[in-house]
Amino acid sequence: MAPAVSWLHLAILSGCSAACNGFFAKLTTGNSALTHSVIGSVSHFFGASDEVKWVGWAVRGFFFALNMLFDSIMWGLFTAALARGSSATTVSVVNTSSNFLVAAFLGWSVFQEALPFQWWIGAALLVVGNVVISRQGEEEKKVGSGDGYMPLSGVEGVDDGESVIVGGERRSTDSVELRGRSRSRSRSESPRGRDE
Repeated sequence: MAPAVSWLHLAILSGCSAACNGFFAKLTTGNSALTHSVIGSVSHFFGASDEVKWVGWAVRGFFFALNMLFDSIMWGLFTAALARGSSATTVSVVNTSSNFLVAAFLGWSVFQEALPFQWWIGAALLVVGNVVISRQGEEEKKVGSGDGYMPLSGVEGVDDGESVIVGGERRSTDSVELRGRSRSRSRSESPRGRDE
């Protein structure tokens, strides 16, 4: 049995896919030397002159198809990361950070784009933010005990035997569990439950 992929890996891969999406979008719409080089190579391969427009359109169409493919992959991975992650904010920050870093690397290595000092400051802040957010998530996990589930009966504001809607079905609070909520005092200890 293969080990389960964590939300962190999915979020990083989602960000990398988003960077590839942007990379192919730039090749599709841009006027870069790389786009012209690929068009020239494909023209030469088919024995066409560089002025044949259909080759340029075909190459740009291929780049556009790759753009759409990586966009679809990114959304699939991002959705899976959201489903497995503990917080949408954490998943989004990791996704955005990996997208930012991979896109910058592709821009620098492929398109010879400069990375000024302000960019490095921003990248460092992203890394620090990821560390802070990931540590906050670990601390929240340590606070709970056991599997994090407990019966709804006994939770403040919920009466025993009261009906609640869970997943579109009406259920008694005796049969429903709530994740991450702590038990309140018993009704006899609660100020609302005392006979006055």
